[in-house]
Amino acid sequence: MPVSSAVRDRCRTLLRPDETIRYIFPALSVGPPGMANFLIVVSDLHVSVVATRMLRSDRPVSVYATYPRETRLGPIMLAPAPTIGLGPMTFEFDEEYAAVVAAADAEVFAPELMPLDPLPDL
Repeated sequence: MPVSSAVRDRCRTLLRPDETIRYIFPALSVGPPGMANFLIVVSDLHVSVVATRMLRSDRPVSVYATYPRETRLGPIMLAPAPTIGLGPMTFEFDEEYAAVVAAADAEVFAPELMPLDPLPDL
């Protein structure tokens, strides 16, 4: 299920005013600093790890870490669930977001693989 526009709007308030959100997906840290819910927000400028409220993964509260946009999210490791490493952390996410991770990486590292925008005038 895509991240709702309300969650996107909440995340937007934590980013710089000139950043445009490209992708967002929920993730669970499975290593240090312990198990916690996060949102991975990929903008045109950064990859941000956004902390959420305890027991409310749809309520972002602060930017936990920021990486350059050229940071590769993959490869996706298939443990019991799909996982990625980002900085010193490991994140687990629902299988439905694997395409989001792949698209975020392709946008920077293999733009020729990105499909054409079917509605470029919107």
